[in-house]
Amino acid sequence: MTGSTPAPFTADDYRARMERAARSAADAGLAGLLVAPGPDMVWLTGYTPTAVTERLTVLVLTPGHDPVLVVPTLEAPDAEHATGASGLTLHDWTDGKDPYAVTAALLGGRGLPHSPKGAEGAPIGISDNTWAMHLLGLQRTLPGTSYASLTDALPMLRAVKDAAELDLLAAAGAAADRAFEEIRKVPFAGRRESDVGHDLADLLRRFGHSQVDFTIVGSGPNGANPHHEVGDRVIQDGDMVVLDFGGLKDGYGSDTTRTVHVGEPTEEERTVHDIVRAAQEEGFRAVRPGVACQEVDRAARAVITDAGYGACFIHRTGHGIGVTTHEPPYMIEGEEQPLVPGMCFSVEPGIYLPGRFGVRIEDIVTVTEDGGRRFNNTTREMVIVG
Repeated sequence: MTGSTPAPFTADDYRARMERAARSAADAGLAGLLVAPGPDMVWLTGYTPTAVTERLTVLVLTPGHDPVLVVPTLEAPDAEHATGASGLTLHDWTDGKDPYAVTAALLGGRGLPHSPKGAEGAPIGISDNTWAMHLLGLQRTLPGTSYASLTDALPMLRAVKDAAELDLLAAAGAAADRAFEEIRKVPFAGRRESDVGHDLADLLRRFGHSQVDFTIVGSGPNGANPHHEVGDRVIQDGDMVVLDFGGLKDGYGSDTTRTVHVGEPTEEERTVHDIVRAAQEEGFRAVRPGVACQEVDRAARAVITDAGYGACFIHRTGHGIGVTTHEPPYMIEGEEQPLVPGMCFSVEPGIYLPGRFGVRIEDIVTVTEDGGRRFNNTTREMVIVG
């Protein structure tokens, strides 16, 4: 990474993604894919509707056929200007027409007839954030067809990033690191969690984020709740404070956690922090091609369990990241998906002592040809704040 702005994705990039998605659908035994507005559509086409409404917009991908974007007529001009539009056909529909019939006709013309069995009984993959009213409308128009969520049917569709995506994720991670380096300089004691959270959000935006997804500031006992966001609790001298923050920069996610301390910590607080730091390091060291995702979780969890705090580590070790801040793959027991170069995910073990404090340390990591690379590089030692 040189620090320069990565080049934007091209029409050829989006065309290749749509082709890969159609092939992956066929390999998974799907009749095709229906992709509603959301992260999958953005990743496949570069198109984000100005507003997501009750009017159906859906990308239809079927093996051996050109992609078609079904779009309301009044939104067609915007869709035509999407970077990936040259790689697909726009099929617009006007108010008063049945968009489900339009979509069904496209599927029917591609080997999916109006029959109880669909395309030889094969399910249709559908993006997870499709509105229920649209799925029900399609089922009503194509009776007997079955559907599978993309997370279940094609969990690895967006999981392996190309070089340009890795550059964007690295830039987002570096921006989040810059935010941490600044936030550690501000006063903590005597201010509300929400005040520090507001500072964090401002810093993320200052360093290039267009969207802030979360700013967790868990002080004292609030830090023992992993997804406590911000509240009105006044941070006190002697508090441990969990800072977990991230969002989207140039369309790709950041997510990092550091746990700081207001004033000097107790021996127990320092010990717990050291255990989590060691667990995070072991989780990172487990990252290499061919290793099952669950092995990353096992490596981090073993450190915490051996130290006597196993019952206090109450979540998975990590989640994927890309055009969203949470996506497959997941670093959790039972996930046997092998790691592949280009996968990106968090490694974020924690210890949570109810009513007292919590500690979590998180980096975004990518799998390389021979190990792992961190996208977050601020100190993992305990930072003392004022």
